[in-house]
Amino acid sequence: MRRLPAFAALWVAACLTADGWRRCDAQSESDLAKASQNPVANLTSFPLQFNYYSAGAFASRTFFLLNVQPVMPLPINKEWIVVARTVVPYGNVPMPGNERETGIGDIQEQVYFTPRQPGRFIWGLGPILSIPTATNDALRTGQWALGPTGVGLVSEGRWVIGVLANNLWRIGGVNNGPDINLFTIQPFINFNIPPGWSITTAPIITADWNAPAEQKWTLPVGIGLGKVTAIGRQAVSLGMQYYHNAKRPDTAGADQWRFVFALLYPIERR
Repeated sequence: MRRLPAFAALWVAACLTADGWRRCDAQSESDLAKASQNPVANLTSFPLQFNYYSAGAFASRTFFLLNVQPVMPLPINKEWIVVARTVVPYGNVPMPGNERETGIGDIQEQVYFTPRQPGRFIWGLGPILSIPTATNDALRTGQWALGPTGVGLVSEGRWVIGVLANNLWRIGGVNNGPDINLFTIQPFINFNIPPGWSITTAPIITADWNAPAEQKWTLPVGIGLGKVTAIGRQAVSLGMQYYHNAKRPDTAGADQWRFVFALLYPIERR
């Protein structure tokens, strides 16, 4: 039988004590928290993102948007993996006359090619595709759209800092409004606090290049709190964030609450 290296044996022995087990469990939660903050980590996850937009154009009413965002890394070879991220939006939109429109919006597929063993700087590049699947008339574009997407980040000590950006252009379909030409950039800053807690900000900044100048940009600012823990044996990530749109088009809400629940499935290294 193969013997464990000395440091591994000491680590196992330490974990077998009550206090040691708590320390190892805390370390595991902290490492998993940092992995969950990396959009191209070798980590399968199933996030549910609940967004509530109010004030501004919605006044006392609320626009609810649920994003179902499964993420799956797929190995290509020993050097590369491809990370597939699907975004399925479901919206409940307030309409004039006290009516509401419900249903799914256009589904997005994001694909990132990233090194399997990244260096200090972690990155991924690939295409993003928007598919005209909407059943909600308030969210319907009727258009196919395609563009590039990329992410870059560093993970040092307690910090995970990076940015994700993409741009979509219309490539076909039936117009249900202006042609899609949408830029999205999401800077993210996470400060991790053992065991598994984090202070985070990840505003989604957008620019509609076809809108009038004063209506192009949506610029939210805010902050939130996250926690990686376990429900039974299932690792989960929980989060709550608040954002205020410092700049927005007239049709957007002024305030946003974002709640995140994600199932995490760490992938064992082989």
